Amino acid sequence: MASRRPGMAIITISRGSFAGGNALAQCLAQRLGFPALSREQLLQQTARDFGISETELAGALDATPPFWQQMPGKRLAYVKAVTAVLLEHVRAGKLIYHGYVGHLLLSGIDSVLRVRLIADMEYRIRAAMEAMRLSREAAIAHIQKVDKARSRWARFLYGVDWEDPSQYDVVLHLGRVTVEGACSVVAMMSQLEEFAPTAQSQKRLEDLSLSCRVWAALAKNPDTRSAAINVTADGGQVVLSGAVGSNRCIEQISRIAAGVEGVKSVRSELTVGADWYW
Repeated sequence: MASRRPGMAIITISRGSFAGGNALAQCLAQRLGFPALSREQLLQQTARDFGISETELAGALDATPPFWQQMPGKRLAYVKAVTAVLLEHVRAGKLIYHGYVGHLLLSGIDSVLRVRLIADMEYRIRAAMEAMRLSREAAIAHIQKVDKARSRWARFLYGVDWEDPSQYDVVLHLGRVTVEGACSVVAMMSQLEEFAPTAQSQKRLEDLSLSCRVWAALAKNPDTRSAAINVTADGGQVVLSGAVGSNRCIEQISRIAAGVEGVKSVRSELTVGADWYW
């Protein structure tokens, strides 16, 4: 059996708007002594670190573009930049991230405890009315709009239904348990051996982090920001694949990738073709 480190856990809390995710995250942070990171804080840091508009980042994570604007390069680069920042927090080994895409951004890391928090519509309506000072009708419209956009985004970029319970390790209903009760359940689960990091999960994390840092470096450069390519990493060895617009683009992408800290070598399988978006 793989060696595991107790007392270390990564918890993602996916929730609809005004479903109590912040309250649960703060309760867990206090009980476990883990740092908590919200989606809003993550976007702010990514925008600051990479010089990308926070509004543009939020749009990449929230809104599904019209069919004729579904160009994956730039959008995917922004998602990878966000993931790179999130992974810098994750590498410390202790984190509570609350934002609806956390389990998708960290997919492939099996030590992550994936929590889905739901609440009755009335609970969410009251919370939205109080927090945003909205009328009841406006609160309902806001919640429905956000839920619809998030569902479309998850299907567009990941091909999954983000409300599917099989995407999570535990689903908690605030109409059935209190925030304190939910906090107790998640805190207990976080101490289980199944969710402690192993050498294997740590390597997956490091590989994902490196591939995302390469993506983030491409996102920083206006000439490569829209590259619809694949980036994989394995122990510092980076492989680039896909089609770009010219041999000059291949050289530029390879050069940027080689300059990322932690990259030991770059193998380019890039070809000149049509999958390049400006």
